Amino acid sequence: MRLLTTIFLCSTILLASQWAAAQAPIQLTADTNRVIEIIGAESLRQITINDSTVLETLAGHAAVRQGQTILKGDSIVLNKRLGTAEVFGNVHINDADTVNTYAQYLQYVGNEQIAYLKKNVKLTDGKAQLFTDNLVYNLKTGVATYADGGKVINGKTVLTSKDAIYYSDTKDVFFQKNVHLVDPKYDMVADSLRYNTAFKNAYFIAPTHIVSPDGIIDTQSGTYNMETGEAVFLDRTVIKDSTRNISGNKIALEQNTGIVQIEGNGKFVDSSNSVIVLGNQILIDKKNSTFLASRKPVMILYQKNDSTYIAADTLFSGRRIKTASNKPIQDTLQKITTIPAKPAASDSIRYFIGFHHVRIFNDSLQASSDSLHYSTEDSTFKLFQHPLAWNDSTQISGDTMYLFTQQQKAKELAVFNNAMVVNKTAQGFYNQIGGRTLKGYFKEGKIDYIRIKGSPAESVYYPQDADSAYIGMDRSKGDVIDVFFKDQSLYKIKFINDVSGTLFPMSQIPAAQQYLKHFLWEPDRRPRTKIELFE
Repeated sequence: MRLLTTIFLCSTILLASQWAAAQAPIQLTADTNRVIEIIGAESLRQITINDSTVLETLAGHAAVRQGQTILKGDSIVLNKRLGTAEVFGNVHINDADTVNTYAQYLQYVGNEQIAYLKKNVKLTDGKAQLFTDNLVYNLKTGVATYADGGKVINGKTVLTSKDAIYYSDTKDVFFQKNVHLVDPKYDMVADSLRYNTAFKNAYFIAPTHIVSPDGIIDTQSGTYNMETGEAVFLDRTVIKDSTRNISGNKIALEQNTGIVQIEGNGKFVDSSNSVIVLGNQILIDKKNSTFLASRKPVMILYQKNDSTYIAADTLFSGRRIKTASNKPIQDTLQKITTIPAKPAASDSIRYFIGFHHVRIFNDSLQASSDSLHYSTEDSTFKLFQHPLAWNDSTQISGDTMYLFTQQQKAKELAVFNNAMVVNKTAQGFYNQIGGRTLKGYFKEGKIDYIRIKGSPAESVYYPQDADSAYIGMDRSKGDVIDVFFKDQSLYKIKFINDVSGTLFPMSQIPAAQQYLKHFLWEPDRRPRTKIELFE
């Protein structure tokens, strides 16, 4: 109390004489270019503590300036020798009119231009606001840090963390430890995150979990613009929603358009249609429910007990809404006229298209062609341009081929133009049936019966006796040929209408008669395992 009394008495006596001197710049360092100027206050005092310590005190709307930085508060104490300033109550730092900082207490080191702020600290750059109770702000470098918890508010986006570093020149904030971003569209949790307040870009530099109405994203590297919804994710990011699961080495996302592009080891799982797509480049349109896969793509139509694998140079899938007649329906009994409702989005047909070098693998059947069309409406594979299908030791070919399936197993097969069936025996003989069209039927995924029609239909068949010994080669023709299989081997052939033929003994088979005109046997095109489709 005696010290305070002495101070107040001294200051009262010296007030008039010292005021004029106080208007001159107070130099805090040896650098004559870095000085603090007193802008004004309601009262000013000079207090001598000892021979080496003289304090300048400003009270009531106190304000000082150092270069382009202005310090304001209820009261300010300047230490000339140490080059420091303490500001108490309603602290305000204006740094070149670009960054404003507020607090209840400030310790300012003029030599280094570092501000130590405490209690209800707020820093704003015109774009965002930073809140904490303990902030260190280097005005020379424009870097501010907190280590005891804080938050940044940028529009409707709120980020909280234990530690953070703010860069005023780039408007970047590095958040660390218990980072949490909350936004009307997103909720992010991470250990570390970089955020740009000017462009509202979030940069992921550690494992990050993102939740939004559109799904969940798990990533550890990339960038996300919170305003436009555009993002690029790296390092094996995974995106999930109620029906889709997307992953890849690099994923580009446009939230507004629903476009997703995957580069490198891409995987797309559509659980609503039981489809998995793998490829090094996959383009997905979520709004229109389409995808385009390239760079060694493989599509899997999966089920519990059996799955079908499809590979091609390019794979595409789209959705077609079922059409309905808009014609009024007359109910003559009730005397009511009704108009059919428009089909809902759920009343849609999913179709798949494969372009060039199509290969299909299923445990019961394999196929190859240049192009493919598959529809969920009838579960039919339509193969075009030099299609081939294999079932055990039997190969089927033709110009165009339709394969009807049920629960991923072959049910029926239709071949149009130049249809041919080749069944290779264990001894290396080729049973052959050829014609214009073919219709085949399967039981439990195994070929059971085939009917071939032609003008005429022809066959080369090696019959066997009761001891399974070959008795010769039968070459015959007719309008219709029925082929029956047993244990995946050709068992019996039946000819209908205008039948003719010759049975050649095994020792007298003419070389020119061993094969039909369009004989085709291409085992190299047959996928032996599903692994081959990924090579």
